[in-house]
Amino acid sequence: QVQLVESGGGLVQPGGSLTLSCAASGFTRAIGWFLQAPGEDIERISCTSTGDGVTDYAESIKDRFTVFRDGATNTLYLQMNTLESEDTGVYFCAGIQKFVGPCQFASKADWDVWGQGTQVTVSS
Repeated sequence: QVQLVESGGGLVQPGGSLTLSCAASGFTRAIGWFLQAPGEDIERISCTSTGDGVTDYAESIKDRFTVFRDGATNTLYLQMNTLESEDTGVYFCAGIQKFVGPCQFASKADWDVWGQGTQVTVSS
């Protein structure tokens, strides 16, 4: 079973930046970043196909967040810029191991391996 381990969360001031990492122990067809804000449903904010490296972003973050990958270490990064208080929450990375088509159309049930999450707090 593939394991995903997130790191890099913390406290940051509004307007600041933070980079999260998601280290995968094995192969996944796609890796996504999810945000669970306080009192809100979990939301997918990006998904990256590991085959071609293409990333799909949610509209709410596409101009501020960037996903990049280190193939040598099988680690996916989420660079977050111009952070806002609404970005506060627990960030999870998740993977899809079976073929389900483009990851931006995957249902939540398709994401079959999850990391433990890392807390990001945006506050002055």
